[in-house]
Amino acid sequence: MPTAASSTDRWRAVADVGHLVRFRVSSVRWGPLLAGALLFGVLTVGAAVIPAHLDGAGGAGRAFDVTLLLPTVLAGFVLLAAVAAASSAGGRELLAREPAAIHPISPTTDHLGALLLAPFNVAWLVQGWLLLGITAFAVGLDGLVWAQAIAVAWILTATALGQLLAWALEAIRRTRHGILAVRLAALVLCASVVALHLTDRLVDLLDRLPTRWVLLAMLEEGPTLRWLVTLLGTLAVAIVLVVAGAYPAHLAARRPSRDEARVEAESFRPRRDAASDLGTLVRIDRGSVWRAVPMRRGLFVMALGPTLVALLGGLEWSMMTVLPGLVAAGGALLYGVNAWSLDQRGALWRESLPVSPAVVFDARAYVLAEFLVLASLGTLVVAGLRAGIPSPTEVVLLLATLVVVTVQVVGAAMRWSASAPYAVDLRSARSTPAPPAVMLTYALTLALTTTCTGILFSALAELGRWDLALLAAVAMLAWSAERLLRTRRGWLDPAERARVVLAVSA
Repeated sequence: MPTAASSTDRWRAVADVGHLVRFRVSSVRWGPLLAGALLFGVLTVGAAVIPAHLDGAGGAGRAFDVTLLLPTVLAGFVLLAAVAAASSAGGRELLAREPAAIHPISPTTDHLGALLLAPFNVAWLVQGWLLLGITAFAVGLDGLVWAQAIAVAWILTATALGQLLAWALEAIRRTRHGILAVRLAALVLCASVVALHLTDRLVDLLDRLPTRWVLLAMLEEGPTLRWLVTLLGTLAVAIVLVVAGAYPAHLAARRPSRDEARVEAESFRPRRDAASDLGTLVRIDRGSVWRAVPMRRGLFVMALGPTLVALLGGLEWSMMTVLPGLVAAGGALLYGVNAWSLDQRGALWRESLPVSPAVVFDARAYVLAEFLVLASLGTLVVAGLRAGIPSPTEVVLLLATLVVVTVQVVGAAMRWSASAPYAVDLRSARSTPAPPAVMLTYALTLALTTTCTGILFSALAELGRWDLALLAAVAMLAWSAERLLRTRRGWLDPAERARVVLAVSA
């Protein structure tokens, strides 16, 4: 009996995606799944409706200025979708690489599954909510439904286009000199943007973007012919892009991943022993994080999105208190929410070492905090190039925000890592540390918590009350630190630790 793929197998990809979704959902408790879906719906509806009720929404003042920025925001979402998909920040696999090896999962199924997983990326979520919120504030209550319909259609089209570009880049990366070619292209693109900005031609270029035609349809206050043509045309383009994305996905699947193969085949020269057990474990954990392909790629895109928004929007220092939280939340979703999965089967070996369990926990938490702080600091430094020199009050507020959100995210991540461990393969560039439904709950919780914290400190920065900011920071740090210490005490329990090790090493 022939086993070669027939032409009819390609149409089974949609059904296969349904099977995989049901399989993944069956492994998740319905309580967290429903809670995450409800929270996602509430936040999405709130982002799409609440700004339309603010003072000045749909008027000739600030709303008009926001309207002028909408074409740039629409184009920026396309760029973000492409970068997020290409870097695989947060994972794009319905089924992990090793379990999928024995199943006839086609590249088309993988492609469609990756599109479904796009909303589980915190960068995609935040930018999508931002686009809906800006649209609502720009148009106001009159014509809100018609404008948001165009915005949702654009989000779908941009996601499909980003996925197509990501598969094309992945196919190029897997050629002989593909990695060098992609890096040179990215360098040229960044240099071009910087040159346009320095020569004051970037704004003129943004004003000429074809997305202004989409804006004109969004401003229609009813189902006019322009609105209908734009909506149907955008959805038609989305369908074409979804179909077209399967071809580079097949091309990439026929080529080996050079990034992953190079990392797994690379040898490292041994260094001197560390002075303490903590130093040795920190060195091991740090190497496992920074040598992983998905960590490096994901950290880049998590820092890139907020940085571009700050640079193009010219954010002031008082408004940048939101950035550390967004970057820290995105960084934790790369591996921190299931931090013990880094060890995989090595967790059994780690437990046999003559090292205190408290030191093991401290090393893992320290490396996670270091990972998040470096990403946040890099974002603030680059984003601050247009903001000038900050005042002492702004420096204090930014540092307080950075410390608070880092401890918040580390505490939440380590708590989730111990309460809900999963056996996953984080070597794959498209891996995810937890099932998609669980990742959605984690992403929403972290995004909501860190955003509220950033907004609080931003409001205090506007008032110039650094004293109140420090008091708030101390109270929030005490709360988060106590929860982190409680998780640490739970890790010291041999039965609890054995449960986690058994789960991640399965």
